[in-house]
Amino acid sequence: MSEELSVLEQIKLDSRFLRGTIIECLEDPLTGAIVDDDTKLLKFHGSYQQDDRDLREERRLQKLEPAYSFMLRVRLPGGVLSAAQWLSLQDIAQRYSRGTIKITTRQTIQFHGIPKHSMRPLVQAMEEVLLDSIAACGDVNRNVICAANPHASSLHRAVYEASVGLSEYLRPETNAYNEIFLDGEKVDPSSEQESLYGPSYLPRKFKIALTIPPNNDVDLFAHDLGFIAIVENGELAGYNVTVGGGMGRTYGDDRTYARVGSVIGFIKPEVINQVAEQVVAIQRDYGNRVDRPLARLKYTVDRVGVDFIIEELNKRLGFEIEAARPFVFENNGDRYGWVQGEDGLWHLTLYIEAGRVYDEAINAGLREVISAHDGEIRLTTNQNLIIARVSEENKQKISDLVEKNGLDSYQRASGIRRNSIACVAFPTCGLAMAESERYLPDILEKLEARLDQYGLLQEPIVFRISGCPNGCSRPFLAEIALTGRAIGRYNLNLGGNFAGERVNTVYRDNITEDEILEVLDGLFASFANDRNKGEHFGDYFYRTGVISA
Repeated sequence: MSEELSVLEQIKLDSRFLRGTIIECLEDPLTGAIVDDDTKLLKFHGSYQQDDRDLREERRLQKLEPAYSFMLRVRLPGGVLSAAQWLSLQDIAQRYSRGTIKITTRQTIQFHGIPKHSMRPLVQAMEEVLLDSIAACGDVNRNVICAANPHASSLHRAVYEASVGLSEYLRPETNAYNEIFLDGEKVDPSSEQESLYGPSYLPRKFKIALTIPPNNDVDLFAHDLGFIAIVENGELAGYNVTVGGGMGRTYGDDRTYARVGSVIGFIKPEVINQVAEQVVAIQRDYGNRVDRPLARLKYTVDRVGVDFIIEELNKRLGFEIEAARPFVFENNGDRYGWVQGEDGLWHLTLYIEAGRVYDEAINAGLREVISAHDGEIRLTTNQNLIIARVSEENKQKISDLVEKNGLDSYQRASGIRRNSIACVAFPTCGLAMAESERYLPDILEKLEARLDQYGLLQEPIVFRISGCPNGCSRPFLAEIALTGRAIGRYNLNLGGNFAGERVNTVYRDNITEDEILEVLDGLFASFANDRNKGEHFGDYFYRTGVISA
C-alpha cells in the first residue's frame, strides 16, 4: 500500500521482534504501568494492561495514578488441561492475581488484577506446569479452539490434536517471551526472523476454530478461519474450510460489521497446517495495514472477493482444494450433565455463570471435585467446564462431590441461562461502555420471570451480552444480544439462529433496561402464541419478517 502505515504497524516494526522496552518497564518500581508502546507489544505475549475503572475518579481526586494491573491469558489450544494443571492454575490465581479465574469464550482462562511485580513470577509458575501465554493476544494467530465434548471420542481426539498442531505450527518464532518472562538467554534480534509473520506480524488478530457437526459449540462462522470436520463412514475424511468470519464492529463507523465465514472448499486432514499457513500468509500480504478498523480478514475477503481468496490459496498451495462437502449444524451450545463417549468414559459439563470462578465456595468446590478426578479438564467456548474422561468407577464419586458443593446448578438452570455468555466488561476492560458480566445475573433473572409467564422458561434461547461492540461474547450470532452503548444503555439485537450460522440485526438502538424488558415481553408473547412446532426464537422472528436480513 502506498498510504502511510498505521501507528501500530510502526510500533511493531520498531519492536525488535516484540521486545520493546518491556523488561525495563516491568522492573520500574515507580509506577504500576508500562509505557504506551509496550502495552501494544505486551498483547503478543498474552497480556493486557488494565486499570480498575471503579476507582478511576477516586484516585484522580487523590492525585494518584490509576489502579493499574494486568490481565494474562493462557495459550491453551483445544481447551484441555490435566486435573493437576487446573489445580495449579487455581493456586496461581490465589497467589498472584485477584484470586479469580475467568473461563473465556476462546476456551482458555484469564487471570485478572495481576500487579506488575507479579507478572514474571506468575508466568514462571505457569511454565512449571507446562503452560504459557505466548500469542494469546496480539496481531498473530491466537488460541486455537475446537469442539469440546462430542460423543465420538476418537473424532474429538483427532480434532483436538489438529488444534494443538495448528497452535504450534503458527506460533511466533521470536525469543522475546523467554527473555522477558523466563530469564531466557538473550538473542540478538538482528539474527532473528519470523518466517511466516515477518517483522510487522499480521494486520490484526487472527482466530481459528475447529468443530464436528452437528454441534457448532465453537461458533465456527465467527472466526477468520474455520475447519468443519467431515465424517464419512465413522472416520474423519477431512475438513470444509471457512474464511472471513468476525464479530467486531465500531459504533458510528458504518464500514465495520459482523460477518459469518464463507465456506470455500474441502481439504484432507494431512494438509490442515499447510492450508492455515497460506490463509494467514494471504492476510499478511493483502490485509489493510493503513486503516486498522478495517484490518481483519473479513474485510480483506470482501475487498478482494471470495473467488480471489480461493484462487490465491490454490496457487500458494500448489494444488486445488476440493468442493465443499455436505454438513448440518443443529446447535451452538454445550451438552450439560453426563455424556458417555464411545470409549466408555464419561464427561460431565458444569454451568459456570459467565465463566467466572470467583468466590471461596466455587473455588473450594471445584478444588475438591477435581482433586478426586482421574481424567482431564476441558473448557468450552461457552465459558463452561467439563470434568472429562471420567472412569465408570469414579463417576458416582464425582457426582456426589458436585452435588455436595452446589456445582449442579445446570440441572435447575433455565433454557436461556444455559445458553448465555457474557464478556468481562467493567471494571477492568478498557473498551467497555456498559456492564456485562456483572449485569448478567440480574438481567437473566428478569428475563426468566417474563419467559415463565409464557411457558418458555425451559425454551433454549441463545442470549449474549457484551459491554461494547467489539464482540468478545460473540453477541452478533445470538438470538437475543445486548451490546453496550453507555452505562445502563444497550443495543438490542435479534435474529441470530440457534446453530450460530446467521448474523443478527439491531432491533432497538441505545435503550434502557425498562425498554429492553418491555420489547422482549411482547416478543416472548408473540413467540409463545404463534411459532411453529420446534421453531427456535431467532428463526421465528426471521420467518415472520420482524427481523430482516
